[in-house]
Amino acid sequence: MSRRLLYISVLLLLALPLLAQPRLRQPEMYVGLHGGVMASTIQFSPTVPNMTPITKAVILNGNGGFVFRYSGHKCCGLQVELNHMQRGWREQTEPAPYTRALDYIELPFLAHIYFGSQTWRGFVNLGPQIGYCVLDSKAKEVANSGTLSHQYAAIDNRFDWGVTGGLGVYCRTKKAGLYQLEARFGYSLGTIFASRTADYFNNANAMTLSLNLAWMWEIKPNKQRTTKEKL
Repeated sequence: MSRRLLYISVLLLLALPLLAQPRLRQPEMYVGLHGGVMASTIQFSPTVPNMTPITKAVILNGNGGFVFRYSGHKCCGLQVELNHMQRGWREQTEPAPYTRALDYIELPFLAHIYFGSQTWRGFVNLGPQIGYCVLDSKAKEVANSGTLSHQYAAIDNRFDWGVTGGLGVYCRTKKAGLYQLEARFGYSLGTIFASRTADYFNNANAMTLSLNLAWMWEIKPNKQRTTKEKL
């Protein structure tokens, strides 16, 4: 629990300087789509055999969703997403590897910090995320065994929460929208299996690394309405 509180405290401290930024005369609003490839694994405690090195414990899947971004202050804004993604892990078992994929609907709330020119900008996204597992399709017993291993059982907690952060760059055009490339890391503070004292696992946290492309369009205010409001 102390580790989780530490993550949340760091996020709050990073967000405080954003409140002091000067406001933009005309806020920027964008909506769009993004998608890409994602590597995922689960960090088990106690550890699960056949999951080392970590390069052999990850699964690769696609991810994607909708993006809304609002920038009302200079150099910073807010980004909200609605995503679909698959998390899971791989075990190097015999005669064939065992893979487990869990489908999630995810909702990140991100501080968007940007820098650069009007055309090219670098940025940092950072904030909390919540999610819900909508499909767990591969809960099963160990092959050729009469016992049920802990990590093969159906997950106990479908609701998930955690932190995520990304680095990227985007190009703004006048007529063709905004094109963006971002690399992002996410860490779940929730655990997919029960972690009470009597349970086997202390933690079972998901870790993800993704590379996404986005195409976004600017929502411009009605010029006539803006002029009337000024009068």
